[in-house]
Amino acid sequence: MEIIFILSGENETLPKAEVTASLETENVSFNIKYHQNGILIIEIADEDSAVIEVIGKKVAYTHEICKLLFKTSIPHLNDDIQKYPWKDIISQDYAVRVKRVGIDPDFNSQAMEIELGGIIKKELGDEAIVNLENPDTFLRTIVLDNSAPEHKTFGTCENIKFSRLRSCAPQTSKAKLSNVLVSEQLIKRSKKHYNDLKPHKRPFFYPGSMSPKLARGMVNLARAKKGSTVLDPFCGTGGILIEAGIVGARVIGTDIDEKMVEGTKKNLEYCNIKDYTIFQGDARYITLEEKVDAIVTDPPYGISASTAGIDSKKIYEESLASMQGLLKEDGYICMATPHYLDIHELVSHTKFKIIEQYKIRMHKSLTRVISVLTKK
Repeated sequence: MEIIFILSGENETLPKAEVTASLETENVSFNIKYHQNGILIIEIADEDSAVIEVIGKKVAYTHEICKLLFKTSIPHLNDDIQKYPWKDIISQDYAVRVKRVGIDPDFNSQAMEIELGGIIKKELGDEAIVNLENPDTFLRTIVLDNSAPEHKTFGTCENIKFSRLRSCAPQTSKAKLSNVLVSEQLIKRSKKHYNDLKPHKRPFFYPGSMSPKLARGMVNLARAKKGSTVLDPFCGTGGILIEAGIVGARVIGTDIDEKMVEGTKKNLEYCNIKDYTIFQGDARYITLEEKVDAIVTDPPYGISASTAGIDSKKIYEESLASMQGLLKEDGYICMATPHYLDIHELVSHTKFKIIEQYKIRMHKSLTRVISVLTKK
């Protein structure tokens, strides 16, 4: 089966990487069929379909996850809608929504929704009712611009107003080509969690704390999952540990500042995370009874961050050296660094190698570089 991920547009590469890392974490084999303009389509085995719900609860940079029902073109859309066995999909109420991607703003999405919904209603009769507020079945139709390079072309249709389709001759139009994907929405990600847990809304706050959305993305890039152990040696106010704990990991955190240690405990308890170990310590000299599955961290830098008077570069160098003995051989590190620090040079003196990197612009004077490391 093919699954559609409608990705966040906040970053060009991170959303896709988070999805693929999550699939790898859950040991799901997949093929990427399409990736363009925030639409990612993967193919998985039917027997792996249940894991999509698990991934849907984890990912931060995905808005919707849908199951592809069929692909078509606008000139053939009405006929294909009529032919599809909707009784196998819709048992109660339903809604049809159209998303245009890279298409002329004049494209009439609403007209398409009304027409498609009407065709389905005619096929089902009184067996189903349109419910635009909270439907039992949500049908997502995506109209794509395919003029840019992509993994796969799904067939072509014309980029013209839907209300004019029936009178248009495809062979005479000079409009751009588009594709149509008809799907059933499986999961819609809510923004509520990330809004409710913004750093200033937690019991303990300190300036410079990472957003919960980015923290969750980093946890996923580090391949953390339920039952794994995640360490943040610079835990600060505990934002990363909160997201790892919500995913189901056992969390360990340290910070050189006792105030941060106590604040992290308060924030973890506030988020109902109980399986944690938090203690005061220097990230350069941590000792643990057992090695961890993942290290996810945002070491201190900038004016608001406390470095206890130690040079930031020295902290990075010596903490990376310490992490070599803390991480399992098949474990991952996901680390945030400022753009002006050469992480490649720092890693060159360790057993680690950088396998992925993503840049996130925070403001005009700072870009965060998110690096994923494994042991060589």
